[in-house]
Amino acid sequence: MKPFAYTRAETVADAVAALAASPGAQFLAGGTNLVDLMKYDVAHPEAIVDINPLPLKEIEALADGGLRIGALASNSAVAYDDRVQARFPLLASAILAGASPQLRNAATTGGNLLQRTRCPYFYDPSTPCNKREPGSGCAAIGGLTRMHAILGASDKCIAVHPSDMCVALAALDATVEVVGPDSARDIAFTDFHRLPGDTPHRDNILERGELVTGIRLEANHFAGHSTYLKLRDRLSYAFALVSVAAAMEIADGRIIDLRVTLGGVAHKPWRDPLAEAEFAGAPAEDETFRQVADRLLLEARGQGGNDFKIPLARRAIVRALRQAASGTPQSQTIKAIQ
Repeated sequence: MKPFAYTRAETVADAVAALAASPGAQFLAGGTNLVDLMKYDVAHPEAIVDINPLPLKEIEALADGGLRIGALASNSAVAYDDRVQARFPLLASAILAGASPQLRNAATTGGNLLQRTRCPYFYDPSTPCNKREPGSGCAAIGGLTRMHAILGASDKCIAVHPSDMCVALAALDATVEVVGPDSARDIAFTDFHRLPGDTPHRDNILERGELVTGIRLEANHFAGHSTYLKLRDRLSYAFALVSVAAAMEIADGRIIDLRVTLGGVAHKPWRDPLAEAEFAGAPAEDETFRQVADRLLLEARGQGGNDFKIPLARRAIVRALRQAASGTPQSQTIKAIQ
């Protein structure tokens, strides 16, 4: 057991100040990732700032029909919220595709954004890993790569982001609310996470001392034509080989607005708005969906053990778009398991 200091923050300002006061401090919310990392000897915080007393658990309706989700709202609370299910069923489906009921009860919205990769080399301190120890190398390259990236990777890191929720939030153009030592700011969700480049130890663009306080979702017209498709080794409690959050607005059989985000394939939820825009006005049919898949995977490259992900992702995109167009989402269990 490595000793660490413990602080229980009562206000957002206290939490930010406590983190800023200790360079080795980390926030604790649900703890479903941080505690694992400490047990595996991957994370060694000098201090823990417990933010659970903060008033950040509410899910609030916005005037435009959108929602604001507090950073400490549990995954279960979000997935089963009537407003989320009615207005943003894509998000509810994505959350329910992840983890287990017990973990969803503990895991938080903010923590989901900040969870770290499940790359086995990252979790093994006996192997080199640029995410864990910058400059040490990447043992995954040339190693066991079945779960690794086919898009956006670098010669420093080929790990993937593990979240399901984040894939849906990227497709829905969410906004991340952040408070820091000096000011508050909003971050577009697609800008929040980073590709590895030369600094794979930085998962996101947060500055030291900043705290995620909430997520905003603007009203949209995707509720009737969206789906979350997750392909994995077993039906539950497994990370995605490939996942697809697909949403579209359709009029007279043609695509008005299209969103496609991939999970399990890159260091961040993978979305290409420029590629999506190319299909505005195209017919909502299989030939278009195949073209979308080809466009999104144009730069996909396997690592040997994960070459299969490229054709798998292509088929998954087509299937997800077909389901979204027909209004038959992948998960039909949201109401049934309440």
